Amino acid sequence: MSGFSTAGLSGADLRVNLGGRRILDGVSLSLSRGQVTAIVGPNGAGKSTLVSTLAGLLKPTSGAAALDGRPLSGFSPRERARRLAVLPQTPEIAWPVTVRTLVGLGRTPFTGARGLTTADHAAVDQAMQTTGVTAFADRLVTTLSGGERARVLIARALAGEPEWLVADEPLTGLDPAHQLDAAALFRSLADRGLGVVLTLHDLTLALRLADRVVVLSQGAVLADGPPDQALTPDVLRRAFGVEAIIETTAAGQMVDVRGRL
Repeated sequence: MSGFSTAGLSGADLRVNLGGRRILDGVSLSLSRGQVTAIVGPNGAGKSTLVSTLAGLLKPTSGAAALDGRPLSGFSPRERARRLAVLPQTPEIAWPVTVRTLVGLGRTPFTGARGLTTADHAAVDQAMQTTGVTAFADRLVTTLSGGERARVLIARALAGEPEWLVADEPLTGLDPAHQLDAAALFRSLADRGLGVVLTLHDLTLALRLADRVVVLSQGAVLADGPPDQALTPDVLRRAFGVEAIIETTAAGQMVDVRGRL
């Protein structure tokens, strides 16, 4: 199918209608592994719809998403889950299970109904080590703090040893320290070769964390490129309706919003 990159995660002319309203309006992009891509935009811009479509969880009204040139519609759910892990915006933890048990659920695309093999247990151990949750592997998930729980959910996604991690607002609800911890983890995952795609509200964090920023406005791509090129005062004015400047501080660049238009 034309419009697809032969490598990476891509969308070609994605249009999505929900509830009689156009949510995405002709979005095309091609994302690469080894990078953090931040998708930003005002409320209602279509960020969650875009990542759900790129992850194969939502079928577009027209256009298509693809992985390494192959349309996601041609993948079985299990095959897709082996290559692409998803962190939803409001993940549900329904039972008081241990951390190790919850992380082990990330192996489901490989195990099905059978128990975990030695290789599966090794993958679970590695995911917990990577996310720094090994110390509370035997605690019930329901006893964890918000920051601890966020890392456990990332560990569950990584236990499947995916090539891609797609996360919808993974830092929402975390205090600043835990936001920085999670951001550093996402950065390290990309540096190891994963493709990391995040929706973010914090524009300063997008500036400092991402290799690439995609700015959505009214369901379309308004800007796409390196953070300092995508998050300009003009783009912020058009996307968010605010006057802002980009400042350089000792800690890095930051978005300073001066007021509404």
